[in-house]
Amino acid sequence: MNATRPIQRGFTGDGGMATDPYDRPGQTFPKLPPAMVERIAKYGERSSFDGGDYLYEFGDRDVDFFLVLDGAVDVLESDGRDGHVLITTHEAGGFTGELTHVTGRAVLVCARAARPTAAIRVSRSSFRRMVSAEPDIGEIILRAFILRRVGLIQHAEGGTIIVGSAHSASALRIQSFLTRNGYPHRLLDIGRDAGAQQALESFHLGADDLPVVILSGEQVLAHPTNRDLADALGITEELAPDHVYDVAIVGAGPAGLAAAVYAASEGLDTIVIEAVGPGGQAGTSSRIENYLGFPTGISGQALAGRAQVQAQKFGARIVVARAATGLDCSGFPYKVRLEGMDTVAARAVVVATGARYRRLDVPNLERFEGQGVHYAATSLEARLCLDSEVVVVGGGNSAGQAAVFLSGKARHVHIVVRGDGLTDTMSDYLVQRIKESPLITLHPQCEITALIGNSCLEAVRWHQRESGETERGVSNLFQMIGAVPNSDWLSGCVALDPKGFVRTGYVHDGRVAIAQHATSIPGIFAVGDVRADSVKRVASSVGEGSVVVHAVHNWLASVASRG
Repeated sequence: MNATRPIQRGFTGDGGMATDPYDRPGQTFPKLPPAMVERIAKYGERSSFDGGDYLYEFGDRDVDFFLVLDGAVDVLESDGRDGHVLITTHEAGGFTGELTHVTGRAVLVCARAARPTAAIRVSRSSFRRMVSAEPDIGEIILRAFILRRVGLIQHAEGGTIIVGSAHSASALRIQSFLTRNGYPHRLLDIGRDAGAQQALESFHLGADDLPVVILSGEQVLAHPTNRDLADALGITEELAPDHVYDVAIVGAGPAGLAAAVYAASEGLDTIVIEAVGPGGQAGTSSRIENYLGFPTGISGQALAGRAQVQAQKFGARIVVARAATGLDCSGFPYKVRLEGMDTVAARAVVVATGARYRRLDVPNLERFEGQGVHYAATSLEARLCLDSEVVVVGGGNSAGQAAVFLSGKARHVHIVVRGDGLTDTMSDYLVQRIKESPLITLHPQCEITALIGNSCLEAVRWHQRESGETERGVSNLFQMIGAVPNSDWLSGCVALDPKGFVRTGYVHDGRVAIAQHATSIPGIFAVGDVRADSVKRVASSVGEGSVVVHAVHNWLASVASRG
């Protein structure tokens, strides 16, 4: 069965109405001119396909790039039992692929010859060489790849379906994991979508199995962990146990991704290790408006997604759903221990694991986490706030960005802070926007004292120093207070300050030039929010991540000179 799914416009993680890439065929599905086709031919070989032949299928890895010379190639969403949904057709001058062709991960769609077809076939290694050597061609192709992935996400194409409750903490975790890693998916809400029950019945599943993830209409995962999803979707990177990298970067927030881009672009053998997905704490920001070069703002997730593509374009490997559990700095090369007993060996290590928000000290907090209590305010959480009142706890920029974003979705937003106001802790543009909004109320000198509800959060109680207790019916509470460093995995290796942040500024062998981000162990560096005395801003983290690569180069040179 072939069909075309109707366009479903919606809100993006940027906080605005989505612009459909499929409405921009000249950029999303461009046709290359003969001169470019001739140049690409040098990097590949001519292949022929009969009508109905598959160029690649859902789940294949390390897929080649195909430039159509004659005939036509249909790109199809694999819906398994429901047949194939047509996404687009490439004709002469068109080319296959989207971001999985850059990463080498499992593809999300199928490509099938619609009739006898001739194409130039370019291997992944030759494709990477071509994109680097032919920048004008590379720009067209990479822009198209990015737009195609955005289109897959906006249209929920790609064959990944989640069946569960929209208010389930586990279902929200799964959606967040897929979103953070840029994977399109559809949620069938068991409480609202008739198709959800039908999907369960077709696979002989019941309510106890929820949430369920169905891949390509065939593979079923009940209660999957993030690692289960990564393995099933082909996100997982296979690690060679004897390989030694030039640099291992732990953490894929702004600092870690910046380090990866600069390290890989300068020829270093680079690997990035990330517990969940690119973006870090900044990835949960709905809109960053004071980041240089983006006058209208950009979401943290969009910024991270672009940086990830950049790093992978230059050859960096990014391992997700594999948290670092320890660092062995007793020998050389250093070894990062991962969940699942694997290790990654590297001559230099950049610690960029960032920080997390502090948890409120109130009863029942854990019971409501993911079911009314959140640590991020993205489009996923915003959908749960429609026509209800919500509370944001915190007075920093992240809290301000969340309050402004949520005010466009919720009926009313309450900001609760312990201090006297926001001017000392929040950027002025956010302070003024909050003051001017009739949908946001600031409650200074307040502390949350109780969370109330049955299966989900239903009300919040806070205490104001002068007026006393207030109880408010709310659907969701967003915690954005304090900074707790993600440094537990470093215990026993590098020096930490009393709060757990990584101490830097150490001079080894008289090398003052690399001391700024140097930890107590030579060759191990720290950047971004996890570093003691760092400025907790996205721009400063990006700066640190780029600058530290100079120190890594100096360290590697000194190691090489010692033989």
